[in-house]
Amino acid sequence: MRTKLAARGSRGIQGLGRSFKIADDDNSKQLSPEEFYKAIHDFRVGLNRKDTDRLFAIFDRDRSGEIDYEEFLRGVRGEMNDFRKQLSMKAFVIMDGDGSGVIEINDIREKYNAKMHPDVKSGKKTEDEILFEFIDTFEKHHSDNVEDQRDGRVSKAEWTEYYNNVSMSVDRDDYFELMMNNAWNLKKDRVTKKGWAGQN
Repeated sequence: MRTKLAARGSRGIQGLGRSFKIADDDNSKQLSPEEFYKAIHDFRVGLNRKDTDRLFAIFDRDRSGEIDYEEFLRGVRGEMNDFRKQLSMKAFVIMDGDGSGVIEINDIREKYNAKMHPDVKSGKKTEDEILFEFIDTFEKHHSDNVEDQRDGRVSKAEWTEYYNNVSMSVDRDDYFELMMNNAWNLKKDRVTKKGWAGQN
């Protein structure tokens, strides 16, 4: 399916967005099995109903019985290429201060000072609450691995899954590289100081 869509020039983010909206007959922002079947037929991928049902099950990552736009993008675009995976792992190493292979709250504390976060300054949240929110951002995208559940620790698989989701919306490798360097100073070409919640 990916090969056929790529040949038609339909793998770009704008083309896929249009395809999803066209297939979403009831404007629910989800594709039912019937809507998905219609989309596959319209794409002229050449799958029969049985194979389309199998493909639906692969796309439906959360097993909800419907496919949302993020699942649709992930199914069509697949995982990051090796170049992007290497960039995301460089960022992981930066965050994994103790080299344990897992990012925990103490790793985050070494990189970020949450004192200047607006919610901390206003008294709405504590510094630790902000840091745990940072971790939770990555844990929301845990992998299918049963060990990668939300436990206040970010594994390499969870980190990679987060960036798989980010990557889906970035068409070009050079844009992805620029985004990653801006976020994590991967090239170490600028002076950084402790920031908060993702700021360097």
